[in-house]
Amino acid sequence: MKSKSIGILTKPKFPEVKDTLLAVAAWLRARNIDVLLDTTSAALLNEVGGIPKTQLAQKADVLLVLGGDGTILNAARLAAERSIPILGVNMGGLGFLTEVRLDNLYPSLELVFANDFTLDERLMLATHVHRHGETVARGIVLNDVVISKGTLARMIELHITIDGQFVTNLRGDGLIIGTPTGSTAYSLSAGGPIMNPALQLREKLKWGHA
Repeated sequence: MKSKSIGILTKPKFPEVKDTLLAVAAWLRARNIDVLLDTTSAALLNEVGGIPKTQLAQKADVLLVLGGDGTILNAARLAAERSIPILGVNMGGLGFLTEVRLDNLYPSLELVFANDFTLDERLMLATHVHRHGETVARGIVLNDVVISKGTLARMIELHITIDGQFVTNLRGDGLIIGTPTGSTAYSLSAGGPIMNPALQLREKLKWGHA
């Protein structure tokens, strides 16, 4: 991978993030890698010129995530349009998606720059909410989409089709549409099956790990 720039996303609430961000930014710059910081990360280092998160993936060749799984999900939404690789460093708890441990950060980056890595491609969902003939919301997600009754204590009725073909009518609390990656989260807690994360249909996201 001939990376020229790395965009960094962080989860500021973790106490060790600031020191880690300062060290990794210096390490990358010493190797002539352009470091692009979102506005939150730039503020942590008292640097000016931070880039809005929505623009970070448009300018970077790789996204480096210092945080937890929630930060990875946010990065995935940002990276989806260009399908750039994401390297997740676990600074949270479980770290189901952020597989690189903090003590293995620099060896992992060395492997990335040496092209000694693999890319995991993950299916994503493009979502649209239509109301009264208009699209009122849209987005791309890595994990799942949930249609629910909200806080009201009642069931909802759903008419479900796939590619215009009728599947079923459903009465219940709601409907979870999970990707293979998201099958181990909300869907699993509701009794859904676990799917192999390598399953592919249409949209793909490149997932980098070393």
